[in-house]
Amino acid sequence: MSFTAAASGFVVFLLSVPVVQGRDDWGVTYTSTEICALKGSTVDIHCTYRHPANIGRVTVKAEKTFWFTKQEGDEPVDLKTESEHKGRVEYHDDQKNCSLRIKDLRETDSAVYKFRFITNHPKGKYTGSPGVTLTVTDLQVQVSRLLGHQFYTRAELKCQSSCRLAGRPSYVWYKNGQEIKEETSSSYTGNFNPEDSYSCAVKRHEALHSPSVYAPKVPSVLVSPPGETVEGSSVTLTCSSDANPAATYTWYKENGNPDHKSFSTEPQLDFVSIQPSDSGEYYCAAENELGAKRSASISINVKYAPKVPSALVSPSGETVEGSSVTLTCSSDANPAATYTWYKKNGNPDHKPLKTEPQLDSIQSSDSGEYYCEAENALGVKRSASISINVKYGPKNTSVLVSPSGETVEGSSVTLTCSSDANPAATYTWYKENRTLRQEPEERYSFTSISSEDSGMYHCQSDNQYGQFNSSSLFIDVQYGPKVPSVLVSPSGEIVEGSSVTLTCSSDANPAATYTWYKKNESSPKASGQTFTITDIRPEHSGNYYCEAQNRRGHNNSTLQLTIVAGPWKSTAAAVTTTLLLVIILLIGLFVLLRIRRKRASKQPSGPGQRPDNGLQLNPGHVCDTSAAAQTQPTEQQDDLDYTTIHFSRTQSDPLYSNFRPQRREEEEEETVQYAAVNFKRPQTDPGTRNQEADEDPSELYSTVQKPYTKPRF
Repeated sequence: MSFTAAASGFVVFLLSVPVVQGRDDWGVTYTSTEICALKGSTVDIHCTYRHPANIGRVTVKAEKTFWFTKQEGDEPVDLKTESEHKGRVEYHDDQKNCSLRIKDLRETDSAVYKFRFITNHPKGKYTGSPGVTLTVTDLQVQVSRLLGHQFYTRAELKCQSSCRLAGRPSYVWYKNGQEIKEETSSSYTGNFNPEDSYSCAVKRHEALHSPSVYAPKVPSVLVSPPGETVEGSSVTLTCSSDANPAATYTWYKENGNPDHKSFSTEPQLDFVSIQPSDSGEYYCAAENELGAKRSASISINVKYAPKVPSALVSPSGETVEGSSVTLTCSSDANPAATYTWYKKNGNPDHKPLKTEPQLDSIQSSDSGEYYCEAENALGVKRSASISINVKYGPKNTSVLVSPSGETVEGSSVTLTCSSDANPAATYTWYKENRTLRQEPEERYSFTSISSEDSGMYHCQSDNQYGQFNSSSLFIDVQYGPKVPSVLVSPSGEIVEGSSVTLTCSSDANPAATYTWYKKNESSPKASGQTFTITDIRPEHSGNYYCEAQNRRGHNNSTLQLTIVAGPWKSTAAAVTTTLLLVIILLIGLFVLLRIRRKRASKQPSGPGQRPDNGLQLNPGHVCDTSAAAQTQPTEQQDDLDYTTIHFSRTQSDPLYSNFRPQRREEEEEETVQYAAVNFKRPQTDPGTRNQEADEDPSELYSTVQKPYTKPRF
């Protein structure tokens, strides 16, 4: 426990165990979380705070510190800026020791106080929570009545507050403002004269007295209204006395009350409609634990006045708007009474409507409770109320939607039709002039509204006196994109080199935005409803999908693009295949001729004759014999022959063919022949000139090599 004092008062700390609020290197430590202080005293609230020395490369420093109890939005309000604390609040902040001093405490200062510091780091703001709860209270003297005598009362007084003071404080007691005794305890017992007053204070804080307690003073009695008391009027007698603790009151009537019995224990004695039998002498008694006092008597003399008036409606029965209705007020009075009409409903100021005995010209707004008053010089009487219920057809029919704001698909929506009508109207609901429902309920509900429910709605109110249509209300149901539909233009086969446009569309409200993606690629290909590929190539093949999105959701659809070769590539492939077959046939023919020639060369030849080592073809053929084959040395002709064939037809890919001629077993070690056919492919770009442009496009070259065979001896 701790006890903090200032010159003008003292503070009690109920709990002084330090409490730390914070995380990591940020925090605030309060010395106590609950403090009780007396009204008019000064209180000190202490704390310490901490923050990181550095965050990154920034040296953290506290730039602003303050205390607060309120917030405006998300921002705390500095106590010093509040008018109710002006001049009474002081801050102290030294080496991360923080304190708050509040002077001249008031009961309105009871609140939770929090310390906040702001550093030079952008995110370096911190508030110590839950803070310190301050309770401001008065000292009070509690009276325990022990024994009453004719001239004095012996009672026990106890000095207390709403919170327990720390330590064992001493108390000072005062009688009629003068110190009488110092007690170590908070209780004082003695004989109390009804004329005396008593109060207490804590030693060394005598300036903070408790309120005085004393017996009731002589009560006073007031009559309302003053002046003559007329039969049937409302009269109130009020008894009041200065006393602490507060007095209780008892009313007595002397005349006709020989037993002196009380008939009211309230400070006020009310006569709602006073009668002549209520005339007499009245007084009241005020009493508390320290004594009792009675008032002087007051006389009530009730006069002769008008009797209760009667009010009639003509014609009787149902009252319809626009009809003529007469209200008549009459009363037995002498002298003759004057009459005033009043309307209860909608007349909070109780202003009169008319000072004539008749009231007519009825409208729908005239429905309500009416009464009249009859008055003469002796008083006023009012009639019983009569009800006027004006019937009329529906008016001001309107439609409201709940909840207001945007309507989202799947939500619960209620339309409410309201109308001013008497009797209550029945309602018919319409959508786009199509009848939806007719029933007494004024509500039309959608438990899960859908996009098909969008449209114009209105209601019609009906009763036996007419009908009225509301203005139309448009319900715009918003929803996320439905599954998009994807179109490819032009349709059919997608040919390499052509232009293709993909179009995506989806039903959505609000309208969707579109983004195009290719499967297995993270970045989008395009945005917008259409995606155009102007020069499509084989690598554009694959799965594409478009995503439709609005603030209500998103959806997507996938399509597959398959690219086929263009007509020129198909033709090239066909030509390539044909040429390959021709080459194979030519090579086969060439190999067959070479085999036959080889066999012929094994026969003896005449002197000076040279073996025929080459194959001769007509110039018009696609195959001819190279001169290189006929210029080889004679000693190598049996072992190595060359034939070159050129073929210039365009190929989509280089073709290579190796042929090994069929050998008989007896020739197996003697000859091995190979034929290699090489095709040189021009560049695929038709605009690029072939490097072989100088060659005859009809030439075909082939090399046939017979490997060297070691001679036999």
